[in-house]
Amino acid sequence: MGSVQNTTVVVTGAGGGIGAALARRFAAEGARVVVNDLDADKARRTAEEIGAIAVPGDASTVVGPAREALGGTIDVYCANAGLGSGGSEAADEDVWAAAWDVNVMAHVRAAKELLPDWLERGTGRFVSTVSAAGLLTMIGAAPYSVTKHGALAFAEWLSLTYRHRGVKVHAICPQGVRTDMLAATGTAGDLVLRPTAIEPAAVADALFAAMAEDRFLVLPHPEVADYYTARAATPDRWLTSMNHLQQKWEANAE
Repeated sequence: MGSVQNTTVVVTGAGGGIGAALARRFAAEGARVVVNDLDADKARRTAEEIGAIAVPGDASTVVGPAREALGGTIDVYCANAGLGSGGSEAADEDVWAAAWDVNVMAHVRAAKELLPDWLERGTGRFVSTVSAAGLLTMIGAAPYSVTKHGALAFAEWLSLTYRHRGVKVHAICPQGVRTDMLAATGTAGDLVLRPTAIEPAAVADALFAAMAEDRFLVLPHPEVADYYTARAATPDRWLTSMNHLQQKWEANAE
């Protein structure tokens, strides 16, 4: 990929967790970074820590203000803000709607604003924080799993549609990462995610390795590639193994 020094970068949901780690890494590599978060205090704290610019607010509307703060151009956009919504098909419709809005439609809205400039310049990089749930699934979290599948599908579509015009796309798909979102997954996260959880900085390392290779899938947990292959090759066997996890989780909850 070459150096990111002096490039302009926006990271949404960067008040903590993976987003803050991405912002730190880009800033450390010499990029000019906008830190976005719905929590204005968290955005400002991260920005002050790394010498970045805080542009708090809804990730769906940040492109314009961030572009202005960066002097007119955005080279890399990290669509990282997300909701880890749990529940089943019975989750309230407002839970489903919020998950779709943040986990999928915020990416669509950002791309709609970014692409005209990127296509005119013949360069741009869209980074989508998807989660392994988008490649596989997650027990106990239907809204999260379904919308992360949607985020992956949109990232794939962007990549296949615009890669010949200079737009690079990356989908970050970790399993457990030691963040507030992991803590909020409860007993399902304790069973599936926590045993192999990694630090947010490791996710940033994995992204930079993927950018160096112009590789679409970013797998901070390399074993996810094997799970993804098994899911495609033997779906019934894979679904049965996931159902065993579901049954174990249900038994532990009794």
